[in-house]
Amino acid sequence: MTTFVPRYHEIEQALRGRIADLAPHAPLPSDAQLCEEFGVSRMTARGAVQRLVHEGLVYRVPGRGTFVAPARANRTASRIMSFSDEMRRRGRSPASRVVQKRRRPATDIERHRLGVDAVVVLRRVRLADGEPVALETAVFPADKVAPVLEGLAHDGSLFAALADAGLVPTAGSASLQAEAATAEDARLLAVKRGAPLLVERRLIRDQAGAPLEWTESRYAGARYGLDVDFEVELEGI
Repeated sequence: MTTFVPRYHEIEQALRGRIADLAPHAPLPSDAQLCEEFGVSRMTARGAVQRLVHEGLVYRVPGRGTFVAPARANRTASRIMSFSDEMRRRGRSPASRVVQKRRRPATDIERHRLGVDAVVVLRRVRLADGEPVALETAVFPADKVAPVLEGLAHDGSLFAALADAGLVPTAGSASLQAEAATAEDARLLAVKRGAPLLVERRLIRDQAGAPLEWTESRYAGARYGLDVDFEVELEGI
C-alpha cells in the first residue's frame, strides 16, 4: 500500500535534514527556490517553512530570507514539537516506556474534545538519556489512529508516524499549570511524592482542522522548562 505524504511535509523533512548539517544563522533556500526545486506553489513552500518557524528551528528576516535558528535549551511555550525531536535538538537521546495502550469508550471530556465515541489511549513515560522526564497520556479518535499506534515502533516518534499516515499535527491550544506529584507520578518519574510538576493539557488538530490528539503531559519540574515569547502592551501611549 502506498502511503500518502503531503508535499509540504516532504519539503519540511528535507529542510530538517539540511538544518542538521548547518551552523546557526546559515541561510536556507527562498520560497521561490523551494517552489522550483520541489515543483510546488509558493503557498505550499511557505507553509512548510512556517511550520519550522513555529518549532523554532528557523527564523525569517523580512527582505533577507530564512535562516537556521540557534538551538534552544527549552521549548518555547507557543510551539509544539514531538518529544523525540525536542530532545534530539538538545543533544539528548529520546526513548519511551509504554505504560498503557488500549481502545476504550470516550469519557465525556474526550467526547467533547475529540468529537468521537471511541478512543485509543497511549500512556508513555518519556525519557531523555535514560532519565524519566514526563508521563504522557495521549488520547486519539480510535478509527483514525488505531492503525498508526499498532505500527508504532517502541521508541518511535508518534508525530512522525501520524504525519506519514497523512494525519499531520498542525496547530492547537494548551493550558499549563503546576501540580504536585501523585504516588503514580513519583513511581514512574522517579521523583518524590508532592514534588512540583509542570502539567500541560493540549488539544492538537490535523492539517484539515479536525481534532487529532487530546494529551496530558506531566513533566518533572526539575528536568524540563518552557521559554515564553511575549509582547508588551502599553495602554494610552
